[in-house]
Amino acid sequence: MLNPRRHTAFSGPLASLVLGMALSVPAWAQTPPSACPTLLKREAPRLQDEKPQNLCQYAGKVVLVVNTASYCGFTSQYKSLETLYGQYRERGLVVLGFPSNDFGSQEPGSNKDIAEFCENTFSVKFPMFAKSRVKAGDASVNPLFAELGQRTGKTPSWNFHKYLISRDGREVQSFSSITDPMSKSVVREVERLLSAAP
Repeated sequence: MLNPRRHTAFSGPLASLVLGMALSVPAWAQTPPSACPTLLKREAPRLQDEKPQNLCQYAGKVVLVVNTASYCGFTSQYKSLETLYGQYRERGLVVLGFPSNDFGSQEPGSNKDIAEFCENTFSVKFPMFAKSRVKAGDASVNPLFAELGQRTGKTPSWNFHKYLISRDGREVQSFSSITDPMSKSVVREVERLLSAAP
């Protein structure tokens, strides 16, 4: 049974403090994620152990999807991707990396090799998935990339092509390999989508 005195004490300064803390949380974080967008209604094997991961776990976040490679002129973008992720993850950004050997055979290693390279060379912390095909027209193309290509009319023509997806999955933007993840154009759109109402 509630102690009336304790209940009265909590309803004073402590209650005001708790209420103030709750009000300081951004509006998008106070509400649970909406239903999983169609784009994310799929599974992909995790890079490190190939355990299937439901991409719906990222519903309600701004998602940056990138096809990566370990031996490419753009491989240094891993550093920018990690910087972007570290800078905005608390506000709701997630970066999803999908290694592919489609372009220039620049990702020849196994999933284990790729995981070790990402960890040891760039200290990658954002989620990475098993190697897959991302090139348009391939019969075994990664379904996520197939749909992203259909939605934007743009498909990867090289490593480190980027797709930026809004929290509700309705808006998808495409950025070419030459656009660095920390470029003004990408950062501006990330901030806009993070600030938008869910």
